[in-house]
Amino acid sequence: MDSALDAEFVFELLNSPKFLKYIGDREVRSVEQAGEFIENRYRQSYRDYGYGLWTVTLYDGTYVGMCGFVRRPHLDSPDLGFAFLPEHERNGYGFESARASLEYGKTSLGFNLVRAITSQDNDASGKLLGKLGFAYDGIEEMPDGATLKMYSITL
Repeated sequence: MDSALDAEFVFELLNSPKFLKYIGDREVRSVEQAGEFIENRYRQSYRDYGYGLWTVTLYDGTYVGMCGFVRRPHLDSPDLGFAFLPEHERNGYGFESARASLEYGKTSLGFNLVRAITSQDNDASGKLLGKLGFAYDGIEEMPDGATLKMYSITL
């Protein structure tokens, strides 16, 4: 992987309209800040917890999105997260990468329970979670005051 290419991809993804709407503004305003974000957030997760988000690529190396696990202090288990560039949505990459992530979480990381959260109006992610076998657990208030839909799956 090329660090400059990684940073360009993360900059584009974090500032895509649906990421901003459904996940939130990470205040990454330049490719340089994206490089710092990769080091201080994404790679730090691996150092702290042994897992994190993976880049989803096509066979030709094209970056299409991210998928994997996020550790949230207020949740009792890992949170499955995913986001894709707009031009690569609705192509099955979310399902395939999430399914592979869940299998890896079960067999290699020993996860028994995985959570997922979405904004209340993110129907596309909710449908994907249902297709993956997640159960809808209801609305929960997060530490920052946001009210989100909570899902879970037992592996």
